[in-house]
Amino acid sequence: MLKTPDYEFWFAVGSQPLYGEEALKQVEKDARKLVDGLNASGKLPYKVVFKLVATTADSITKFMKEVNYNDNVAGVITWMHTFSPAKNWIRGTKLLQKPLLHLATQMLDHIPFDTIDFDYMNLNQSAHGDREYDYINARMGVPDKIVYGWWNDPEVQGEIADWEKVAVGYNESFNIKIARFGDTMRDVAVTEGDKVAAQIKLGWTVDYWPVAELVAAVNAVSEDDIDKEYKRLEDNYDMVEGDNDHDKYVHSVRYQLREYLGIKNFLDEKGYDAFTTNFQDLEGLEQLPGLAVQLLMIDGYGFGAEGDFKSAGLSRLLKIIAENKQTAFMEDYTLDLRKGHQAIMGSHMLEVDPTLASDKPRVEVHPLDIGDKADPARLVFTGSEGEGIDITLSYFDDGYKFIAYDVDCAKPEKEMPHLPVAKQMWTPKCGLKKGATAWMRNGGGHHTVLSMNLTMDQMETLAKLFGIELIDIK
Repeated sequence: MLKTPDYEFWFAVGSQPLYGEEALKQVEKDARKLVDGLNASGKLPYKVVFKLVATTADSITKFMKEVNYNDNVAGVITWMHTFSPAKNWIRGTKLLQKPLLHLATQMLDHIPFDTIDFDYMNLNQSAHGDREYDYINARMGVPDKIVYGWWNDPEVQGEIADWEKVAVGYNESFNIKIARFGDTMRDVAVTEGDKVAAQIKLGWTVDYWPVAELVAAVNAVSEDDIDKEYKRLEDNYDMVEGDNDHDKYVHSVRYQLREYLGIKNFLDEKGYDAFTTNFQDLEGLEQLPGLAVQLLMIDGYGFGAEGDFKSAGLSRLLKIIAENKQTAFMEDYTLDLRKGHQAIMGSHMLEVDPTLASDKPRVEVHPLDIGDKADPARLVFTGSEGEGIDITLSYFDDGYKFIAYDVDCAKPEKEMPHLPVAKQMWTPKCGLKKGATAWMRNGGGHHTVLSMNLTMDQMETLAKLFGIELIDIK
């Protein structure tokens, strides 16, 4: 299982010397209490660390430089307890290369009517201190996230948590390495893209590897290791032989496990966390990787079919943000166009991510009728119900763009006994006709990432951090 590093976020509280030493001591005391409260809430996936009361341009600039060069720090959270002159923040914020969240809050969630005096007013100036601070961020075009409300409100803490996940994903994006086994599918346009532009904008390294080198890694897997994985399959899934001869079934499953371990060993040895395959380039392999890819998806690896490195990188990135929960490479496959039933059925030839499963997946072996290879094993299951997003990354002459819409996910209305692949239904919230038309008009591809764990707000934050346009279809 791929693991995300245990990042932390540094916290700075804004003030100025004008109010005296005692006021600054209280500012620090309150800020430490706020940080301790956030960490104790259980809502945040990553720790917040109090670092300083920011009162001068020099201290702020030094702080931001330290953030940039500390690999354990994923971003900065700021709060303006008093009025903090925004010119002090210009140089440091311009230098900052990591995500920034401005927590627009105050220590108390109410006005203490019976005791409020000028000392309280001087100390608790967040209402206009926050506006002074974000004026300069807006003027400089800083892609900061503003979370507004009382810091101890669970809803506010949930917004901070959502941002932390995006910030970590943004940092980790610059570590994503994609191995392309073979080239892209012949004559297909949407799977193409500019690999150098992807590295400049998104931080992704995209490398080509000949299938022959993958074949060598697959062939090197030991029978003992396959035995162990077969036992794990039997423990976790239903083994359904169906009409297959027993020996054929076992061989097909074992060969997929050979591919799984071979691909995993190759990726791990060379530092990759995402990959592509192509059914037109399988020389030396007995089967198109199906179950093998699904098991790698469960482990957190990104994947793109037909050589689509954009989908491989995007699925890996969003799996990081979603903590690998209900987030999957997907493809629009076929449609239900009946009024009152309109929906997209998402699937793929084999490679549907089991993180979407609502039932216990079954290991089955069936003909594929594409790729001219032996019958491959795959996990067959039904998708889930709930709200989500569907998003793609498309490349145009003017660069990369995210195209997305909110969706309602559903299970198929009926069983499909003659279609032995995993199935996930969804409908754009804006309606199938409107959503699909806008998707096509904006150049959205047929490969997407479907997530029932992420929100469009998180995608907006991510797009701003990368400086990439997000087309949010409503």
